[in-house]
Amino acid sequence: MSNKESEYSIIAGQFAAARAEQEKNTKAGDLEDAAPSDQSSDEQSRIAAIRFKSLHLLVVTFFLWILLLHTVGIYFFTKGFLLTRLVLDHKSECLSPPLNTTHSSSYKEGCWHPKQFNRAIVIIIDALRYDFTVPYRGEAQAYHNTLKVLHETAVETPKNAFLLPFIADPPTTTLQRLKGLTTGTLPTFIDAGSNFAGTAIEEDNLVAQLREANRTLVHLGDDTWHSLFPGYFDANLTHAYDSFNVWDLHTVDDGVTKHLLPLMGHEYSSQWDVLFGHYLGVDHAGHRYGPDHPAMTAKLQQMDEVLRQIIGLLDQQTLLVVMGDHGMDGKGDHGGESDDEVEAALWMYSKQGIFGRSEPAFALPPATAKVRPVAQIDLVPTLSLLLGMPIPFNNLGAPIQEAFIGPDGWQWRNLATVNALTGAQIHKYQHEYALARGLEELSASLPDMLWDKAHNLWLKLSLSPKFDPGIPNHTVKAFSEYQIETLRICRSLWARFDVPRMLLGIGVLVLALVTLLSFAISSPSDKAAAVPGLLRYIGTGSLTGGCLGRIASSFVVGLPALDSPLIGTALGGLCGYVLGFYRVPMKPSLPLPDSLWGWLAFVFTVSQSIGFASNSYTIWEDEILLVFLSSFAILAVFSSTRQVNITDRVLGIYHSVLFLLLTRTASLSRLCREEQMPYCRSTYYASANSSTSATWQLLIPYVLAVALPTIIKSYYQGTRSYEGAAVFWLGFALRMGLLGSALYWTLEAADDGDWFSTTSFDITTLRVILAQVILGVGFAAGTTTFVWAVPCIRVETTQGPDNSPKENAVPKAKSITILGYANVHGSRYFLLLSGWLLGVILVQKPMGGGVIGMLACQILSLLEIIDTNGISDSVIGPIVLGLLGNFHFFKTGHQATPASIQWNAAFIALKTIRYPWSPMLVALNTFGSQILTAIAVPLIVLWKQPPKKPRLLGSVAKAMAVHLSYYAVINLATTMWAGWLRRHLMLYRIFSPRFMTGAVVLLVVDLVGALVAIGGFRWNLLGVNEVFGWS
Repeated sequence: MSNKESEYSIIAGQFAAARAEQEKNTKAGDLEDAAPSDQSSDEQSRIAAIRFKSLHLLVVTFFLWILLLHTVGIYFFTKGFLLTRLVLDHKSECLSPPLNTTHSSSYKEGCWHPKQFNRAIVIIIDALRYDFTVPYRGEAQAYHNTLKVLHETAVETPKNAFLLPFIADPPTTTLQRLKGLTTGTLPTFIDAGSNFAGTAIEEDNLVAQLREANRTLVHLGDDTWHSLFPGYFDANLTHAYDSFNVWDLHTVDDGVTKHLLPLMGHEYSSQWDVLFGHYLGVDHAGHRYGPDHPAMTAKLQQMDEVLRQIIGLLDQQTLLVVMGDHGMDGKGDHGGESDDEVEAALWMYSKQGIFGRSEPAFALPPATAKVRPVAQIDLVPTLSLLLGMPIPFNNLGAPIQEAFIGPDGWQWRNLATVNALTGAQIHKYQHEYALARGLEELSASLPDMLWDKAHNLWLKLSLSPKFDPGIPNHTVKAFSEYQIETLRICRSLWARFDVPRMLLGIGVLVLALVTLLSFAISSPSDKAAAVPGLLRYIGTGSLTGGCLGRIASSFVVGLPALDSPLIGTALGGLCGYVLGFYRVPMKPSLPLPDSLWGWLAFVFTVSQSIGFASNSYTIWEDEILLVFLSSFAILAVFSSTRQVNITDRVLGIYHSVLFLLLTRTASLSRLCREEQMPYCRSTYYASANSSTSATWQLLIPYVLAVALPTIIKSYYQGTRSYEGAAVFWLGFALRMGLLGSALYWTLEAADDGDWFSTTSFDITTLRVILAQVILGVGFAAGTTTFVWAVPCIRVETTQGPDNSPKENAVPKAKSITILGYANVHGSRYFLLLSGWLLGVILVQKPMGGGVIGMLACQILSLLEIIDTNGISDSVIGPIVLGLLGNFHFFKTGHQATPASIQWNAAFIALKTIRYPWSPMLVALNTFGSQILTAIAVPLIVLWKQPPKKPRLLGSVAKAMAVHLSYYAVINLATTMWAGWLRRHLMLYRIFSPRFMTGAVVLLVVDLVGALVAIGGFRWNLLGVNEVFGWS
């Protein structure tokens, strides 16, 4: 017999024996009635358990079907919403220039234009923001006045170097920026999803042109290049490094320098033509610490020293280019379109002394990135022409003036020539694109007029040996106007949305929401009992619809092979649900509230959804949620004062006030997004320019380790439930896990601050092992404890006092006391939540861990409010849990922006990226609050309920349906508003990121709700009923 069976048998035996003894004494010796359950009762219990398990599996299946509907709806909307463009297969050819010039094209002399350099070294310093490179005379931060060589050379030797702001097109992720830097074209938003799964660039690009010209290419550093250009680089000289370990500041940089400097020696001079070196240390320092940190100073100093060494080794025929692919925000992150994220730096250097300025005012580099910026796509035609390569066919950039104006600043004819070649290539590309798309020439006359004007000026310039000195200047200006207008048109042309597909996705999401609401609010009250009948119709409809969709995709031209079966399965299942809804039967009812609490839940959900149409509302969503939760707490105080029972009244008021205080305290933790400035002050990190915790914040995990288990214990003791597994798990395991988490973040701070730099102590290995142990305790040991634990009860029997003097008097009856009986379901189920709680706290920063601890206390207070006010059947409980989940999403250092994702969470328990564990850690960090509140949903039903309360599975299913409906409404609202406002100026900064956040949150909560919450309820009910029997 296993330990679990032994424990269950002991407690069940104690309960049965005590009950039998009580019945025997009560009935004065009726032994037959007091006998243990017979074989038929055991058989009935076994059958009841089998029925429950089967029904439970069907309920889980039903919610997984809801997950499928949400996935299909989001998929179709996203496919129509995220922008794409047609990639042309055309390639520019050396011997076919787009414009007739006097130059004879050849790879030796230069395609289209005389080449200036035989070789080039292109250095990418990832996340090199422009203000990292220019002098700062105010109160300097860690990144100021450190990387000096770029500005020094541009000022002291302007004919050899120039420094300019280098503006990236969002999204500011490395893979998309590398595409733009090599193709010269604009990114489309769908590319953002491939940042961690880059695919080879198939359209014409600079690297492909160099390879076509038989140039030997070498790459050192970030391995993203190899996913974009597989097989392009010399295998013997190339050295790639993992790009996603943001905790490692030195391996990639040291490796690049180690191999780059020797390649510049004479013995290797003939073995390569173009060398790409991609340094990652600055970017990783930003992600790990933020820009205002000594680690950033050290990395910029290292880059300064390396660049000075490269300059010293450079020969006359080699061009040196140094640039940032993007910038970083105040916390060191990137991905969005804020100024700090798009403002990178570009520096070119040559010992030939060919660079110049068109005006004396341009002699010095711009003081800020707002002055004389160049677009990153401008690098493509500039490098192509300098190296004698054809300009890639899809390029939309323009030549950088400083590279072609000449050292005296008067070579306007040369500048006019390169602008004419670039403009002609753009015109050729636009013509081919219009033909491929079946469009008129850009559907606009202005670009045609500007092209005619520029082309006529070029003809006048090229055909006349004597010309007005102003003509080249006018020609440059005319081609620049044409390029700018064409770029503007292309942005609007590629911002084409597939509206029918978007509407199809929205339609599926609407129907999925109606399904959830109808399931939650309709009769019968036992939702679980209706599920088997519903699933029969859903399964039949889904199978039929999927088959019809597959057949349709086979016979109808243009229907995608995947899309048709998907939408057929979804719509067929929905039709089956409607048919089953009336056949089961389930009585529909109006989705209107019938109580004050119901109306409050309705107002919270609907008003929040409507508000997403406003960009300011979306920006300040965390403050809106604070108002909603505070309003609930205040109303709960007034409701509690009306309770008749004095105990309920006192407890209700106490927990309502506590809920309010915890909400207000948690609101002090905030991470401000750019749009909230200057009305918001970040407190989540040490400063607004840091991504590390302040020293005082390291105390929070230790306080949590001491206080949180004690607070949870107090809730258990209120119902005498601090028995059995709760004593060990809450009193010891959880406390030790939290203490280990506190120690982890202390070690992390020690590692960041080099506290033990003078010793060989390997802090990284120690903290990684510690994190793995804590996660093992939380998820493996915690789940095992929950599954195998007996209910948190203790059975006591006491003999009644015998005051009778008679010898033959009947003994007083024994009394039975079951400690923990009043909360037998809730106390056991909370063990599951506490295991996940430990894991979520670990992956948060110290401030975030404290906030998650407050969330746990708020959940317990919410359960007490619901119990004392008798509203466990109301929809307000699951809705408030949804509000708490979203509220604490913001309070744990997140915003609905890509830049706020805490990628370093992937390395909390790992040294390198490992799939699927690294993404799972990031997801746990990002959506930890929503995960915990989803797991807590069954507690709304189970808290302080008797062991044999009927229809618990149906009640849990209803509560989960209401909870999912909240997130489904939020997702539907953000989806619809993103679609409606698809031409809004703030689409990609505000509305689109909020839509994507809502979509991912919904899918995560769907999955956790079905598998963890409802799945955990199975083990909870089986454990309780093994002791108390099946009713």
